[in-house]
Amino acid sequence: MNVNWQGVYPAITTAFTEGDQLDLPMFTKNLHAQLAAGVDGIILGGSLGEASSLTNEEKFSLVELALDECKNRVPIIINIAESTTRAAVELAEKAEAVGAHGLMMLPPMRYKSTDEETLVFFETIADATSLPIMIYNNPVDYKIMVTLDMFDRLLKKSNIQAVKESTRDVTNVTRIRNRFGDRMKIMCGVDTLAMEELLLGADGWVAGLVDAFPAETVAIYRLTKAGRIAEARSIYRWFMPLLELDISPQLVQNIKLASVYTGIGTEFVRAPRLPLMGEERQRVITIIEDAMANRPALPDYLAVEV
Repeated sequence: MNVNWQGVYPAITTAFTEGDQLDLPMFTKNLHAQLAAGVDGIILGGSLGEASSLTNEEKFSLVELALDECKNRVPIIINIAESTTRAAVELAEKAEAVGAHGLMMLPPMRYKSTDEETLVFFETIADATSLPIMIYNNPVDYKIMVTLDMFDRLLKKSNIQAVKESTRDVTNVTRIRNRFGDRMKIMCGVDTLAMEELLLGADGWVAGLVDAFPAETVAIYRLTKAGRIAEARSIYRWFMPLLELDISPQLVQNIKLASVYTGIGTEFVRAPRLPLMGEERQRVITIIEDAMANRPALPDYLAVEV
């Protein structure tokens, strides 16, 4: 399946049971809610998917289930966030072998690699697979910046095709377009900047609160791209207090709790994460309940041509 790196790609949460096992029925329920809302791709095993606490066996059970349930309706992307090049290459090779359609790649984990080390890391993985790759550029959380000069070299690899733009500098969208034209697709990776970056020319949105509110997320994307700015802006303004739950160290707990309110998730997380407690839990609940009480009616956004 071709990966065109545009539209809404949910970073899917991993559903757990109260006994800390994969909750495959709830994972499937959320997956089908995403498909019904009109998302354009699925990303598994990202930060929201609690990748660092999943075994490889668990990761690939989710990949295989998603492939089976989606039946080539949208591409399935697996995130690779590893500490060693060898482990990353092995994961990329296995992803291709089981039928995943693309990769999202972070720089080396738990080691602040130099620019050259980062480049060789990405290049080695790109050489090991034919799968299309999106580089996740998030210097805020992962402390490694992939600069435009670095992308100039990386883009010599034909299967490095996109960036998940999470620098939190919206000007970077314009810088990338000016430097590379359409050679590199741009996917906004920060929920609170999504409409701004789409208006500046980003191709799509790797979304977080989509795990609880898929229809609203896709509506904003499609209306924005169709030039129906006032309608998109109205939904976006309603959405913003929820979207701000994504830019928090507890984004997993926040978004899982929101998905409980919309009936497509549970709030069980894997230790060392714990469910939200005390005043912080009440603060998040208030945001969610206020949003639910004022949830907007959506236009027929799936009929909108983009």
